[in-house]
Amino acid sequence: MTRPVRLALLGCGTVGTEVVRLLHEQADDLTARVGAPLEIAGIAVRRLGRDRGPLPVDPELFTTDALGLVKRDDVDVVVEVIGGIEPVRTWLVEALRAGKSVVTANKALLAEDGGTLHDAAAEAGVDLYYEASVAGAIPLLRPLRESLHGDTITQVTGIVNGTTNFILSAMDSSGAGFAEALEEATELGYAEADPTADVEGFDAAAKAAILASLAFHTRVTAADVHRQGITEVTAADVASAQAMGCTIKLLCIASRGVDSTGAESVSVRVHPAMIPRSHPLASVGDAFNAVFVEATAAGELMFYGRGAGGAPTASAVLGDVVAVARNRLAGVRAASESAYAALPIRPMGEAVTRYHISLDVADRAGVLALVAGVFAKHDVSIATVRQASAPTGPASTPTDGPPGSLTGGGDDAVLVIVTHAAPDAALAATVDELRDLDVIRSIASVLRVEASGR
Repeated sequence: MTRPVRLALLGCGTVGTEVVRLLHEQADDLTARVGAPLEIAGIAVRRLGRDRGPLPVDPELFTTDALGLVKRDDVDVVVEVIGGIEPVRTWLVEALRAGKSVVTANKALLAEDGGTLHDAAAEAGVDLYYEASVAGAIPLLRPLRESLHGDTITQVTGIVNGTTNFILSAMDSSGAGFAEALEEATELGYAEADPTADVEGFDAAAKAAILASLAFHTRVTAADVHRQGITEVTAADVASAQAMGCTIKLLCIASRGVDSTGAESVSVRVHPAMIPRSHPLASVGDAFNAVFVEATAAGELMFYGRGAGGAPTASAVLGDVVAVARNRLAGVRAASESAYAALPIRPMGEAVTRYHISLDVADRAGVLALVAGVFAKHDVSIATVRQASAPTGPASTPTDGPPGSLTGGGDDAVLVIVTHAAPDAALAATVDELRDLDVIRSIASVLRVEASGR
């Protein structure tokens, strides 16, 4: 029998315990797939006395000396499921420099400083795998990195955060507000006690950076991603989307195109957006993830499944472990990072999108003309205008008032305007100028509208 491939496991929380369990339960199958047994050499944890339930490992394997563990000569592969930036970055760089292949689920580190890890792996001639960092068990990164290497990917659009998707799905199905839906998500275990990373879009932005880096052969960091969370999405926004035949999702959108100078560039953004219910992503509910890939030759591809949780994430981790273990036995390594394109990042202001704008306005003659004039000034074309219920009263009914008037039915009205596609900078400038109009009581909400249906 070939000598075992020995693993150093960094972290033994929700994901780590599932990795240990699957290594034990599937030991025979994993041995057959790798060509040698997979054996745990040590498990680094923050606290030795923590109750982790019954685990099929020798308690003597646990240590708090992570750096010492990854440097050990008898370790072949380091598996990291702790998360965070430091000291994990130091541990993984040391492991790579020491000739250990690394499997990590650490999206935050990859999005902030993945280049350092890739450089260390290339210099040492070892593997760096991270399938579990985006979309849990969904096989997504490897197709982008390998299967589609012969194609040109033009856009990646995804729902990559299960917590926000559960919240928005609950708001859509029940009419609940954000706070109520977040409370339900917390009670069911979909949201952390501190949900900031999820609801403010930080988690999705990190994943968007990783996806864009692979799809466009360009190093993209989380700092390059335009980010907006879902905390300002209201029940009224959801109802307005339903009236348009749309639903609201927190989307990561990475696209390859040209900038204002005509040069090839990359745009990466994360924000809530209305999408038509005919779009494949619209039906993705609960805490599921889905990513929609558009490529020149392959066309449209959809990846769907559970994007989080101990068992799904551990499944992706073990898939990587098998791959790197087989490479080590064969004396080879996977293809190194592909960042040859090195495309510049296109500013958010140049992203072409549409706006859905809800305005509380004075209900009097000339308001529509004033509002339309602001849109025209910024070369933004209006697709539709409708009047909704005023904030303090029932919906108004159109009258035969003079051109440019609203309903004449009260002191206030609500205008809902959807634009045609335009640069985001022009749309944002339009909204800023609308705020200064005396006839605008307030701008109730601004949401982007993406895609036209399939």
